[in-house]
Amino acid sequence: MAGDILRDPMSLFDVSGKVTVITGASGALGRAAAIALGALGARLLLVSGSADSLAAVADEAKEAGGEVATLACRPDTQDDTDAIIGAARAAYGHLDSVLVASGYNKPALIEDMPYEDWRAIMDANVRGPWLMAKSFGQYLAGRSAAGEDGRGKLVMVSSVRGRHGSPAGYSAYCTSKGAIDALTKTLATEWGPRGINVNAIAPTVFRSALTEWIFADTEAGRASRERNYQRISMQRLGEPEDFVGILLYLLSSASDFVTGQVIYVDGGYTAA
Repeated sequence: MAGDILRDPMSLFDVSGKVTVITGASGALGRAAAIALGALGARLLLVSGSADSLAAVADEAKEAGGEVATLACRPDTQDDTDAIIGAARAAYGHLDSVLVASGYNKPALIEDMPYEDWRAIMDANVRGPWLMAKSFGQYLAGRSAAGEDGRGKLVMVSSVRGRHGSPAGYSAYCTSKGAIDALTKTLATEWGPRGINVNAIAPTVFRSALTEWIFADTEAGRASRERNYQRISMQRLGEPEDFVGILLYLLSSASDFVTGQVIYVDGGYTAA
């Protein structure tokens, strides 16, 4: 088999026919993942709390060539995450991988942040991914118990803010992403013997509806970019397309011996 891979290394990146759940599919990174994986022949369950936005992304992924099912749902409870896993099984019969791309932020200095806002950020960025991982792990354990293939791949979205602090009112967000880094490593050690890969992608500022102001040709946007460029050696911010290559690697056989890693897609931010 090793010889076959050496003669056809691009086969390592083949995701055609693979069934992947994407939560947060209507966000910038989830949308990029859906369209790219659809173009490569993946079979997708797209999940988002916004039915209208979800339908638009589903149409784009279908136009790219993917087989697409949708579920308007947020991963707020285990009933929700079990339903997401169940919807993938109902649509395709099985599930290979999960991308947790959902998240939330509402910056404020700690002395000004209501506890309810802190809790909402932690619920969206930690509780939801933990529950999604739990439901996926239980599904894979059930497959193993039934004598079926219990391997799988879980990819979560962290941030450079899981490693670095920020003076911009990120006491909740940085804490939540640090928790995702720890969860990634912990699940990798728990699930490694079962052949389950768990990794995280940690971007810097990427273009999205929430960050569009940073990209704008305004005084505030230019000032924010200049502050970021002091750390980003490539002197630009991230685009959703920059997310696709590392995601394909982590969801494909190319990363079968990679687990417990937080991989920074940051233009050099964490190198400084």
